[in-house]
Amino acid sequence: MKGACLCGSVTFKIEEPIRNLYQCHCSLCRKATGAAANAATFVQRAAFHWLSGEGLITSYKRKSGFRSDFCSICGSPVPNNVSNSSMVWIPAGLLEEPVASQVSVHLHTRSAAPWERESAECIRLEGGANSLASLNNLL
Repeated sequence: MKGACLCGSVTFKIEEPIRNLYQCHCSLCRKATGAAANAATFVQRAAFHWLSGEGLITSYKRKSGFRSDFCSICGSPVPNNVSNSSMVWIPAGLLEEPVASQVSVHLHTRSAAPWERESAECIRLEGGANSLASLNNLL
């Protein structure tokens, strides 16, 4: 399986099946992604290989140990080694091929953003130009 950042400068491949994904709802993950949660997985370091752009990666580290690696060109979060383990953290949104697994764990749900809860009245738009026009009318 291959993956890439938004601009395509940082690329990688994974040589093992993707296990289940997780979503983390903590405030740090929300700030690092700009979203309600991140979706990610872990793979064995031996199964992970950079293809290009490793020199373009910038890291932000907090004193607590939280780490965010990202492409210095487009800002996409990119994989990073999990300290003191044999695992690599993989942002699920970078994977270019369909993943057969699904989100099986939600972490830090107590600190989830209050606006994240989906109501029964939530409108769902499938995508495309019509969805953008509809969204513009709704906001």
